[in-house]
Amino acid sequence: MPLGVVAIIYENRPNVTSDAFGLCLKSGNAAFLRGSSGAIQSNLAIAAVLRDALVKADLPADALVLVDDTSHEAAAAFMKLRDSIDCLIPRGGPSLIASVLENATVPDVTFGDGNCHVYVDESADLDMAIDIIVNAKTQRPSVCNAAESLLVHEAVAATFLPRAAEALTGVELVGDDRARAIVPMGVATDDDYATEFLDLKLSIRVVPSLDEAVKDADVVIWNGHPLSVYSSAETTFIDGEIFFDQKKDLAMRDQMAKERAALEAADRGRRAIVP
Repeated sequence: MPLGVVAIIYENRPNVTSDAFGLCLKSGNAAFLRGSSGAIQSNLAIAAVLRDALVKADLPADALVLVDDTSHEAAAAFMKLRDSIDCLIPRGGPSLIASVLENATVPDVTFGDGNCHVYVDESADLDMAIDIIVNAKTQRPSVCNAAESLLVHEAVAATFLPRAAEALTGVELVGDDRARAIVPMGVATDDDYATEFLDLKLSIRVVPSLDEAVKDADVVIWNGHPLSVYSSAETTFIDGEIFFDQKKDLAMRDQMAKERAALEAADRGRRAIVP
């Protein structure tokens, strides 16, 4: 069942304009969009093309409306349009989420902060693990589903970490005492294991067990539930575009699956990859 008018407020990336509109259209919703000042010209151009395509398809042009005022005052007002908006989705960083929590009076789907960890168990295929961590960290390091922390079981750390360090060319590594005893790297702080670097930087920790790895990664646990857990797969699989074979999602990688399901264009529910 469509939600109605879905408002999306987002930062920087103009591809969200077309992604959000396409998902709203396919799911029977109208898209009410507000992007950032840094991408406003691209957003306007994309929206104009899409509105023209709607008319040519005998659909109302106002199935897509883009706000061209990118001021903070306009954003705050946007979040209060109870007569116009059925659901508000922020797509951005902590400051945007905080602004929505402070200002929004319309129903919204927000999410908690977190980051993506890769854990290498003692029984792991280390060749596969190398491929996974390199792709998860370096393919698109500035996106929210890039790996930010690497946890390695102590039984394979001495074998795996030198190979990983060699493969992660150009990536700044920081680690705990046990990791640094195996491979030269910077000193990691506690904050480093809960930080989205969004850059070529990776925190590393050696752990004694899977249970300890899960405890260490509790930064991505929200309301007592793991948001997404995959086995033998890398972190970009949390992106609907990849996981659902070129389908899109609006929410971030650290959103609860049950809330994201209504926003998927197809396969309306999350599948889990388990051992």
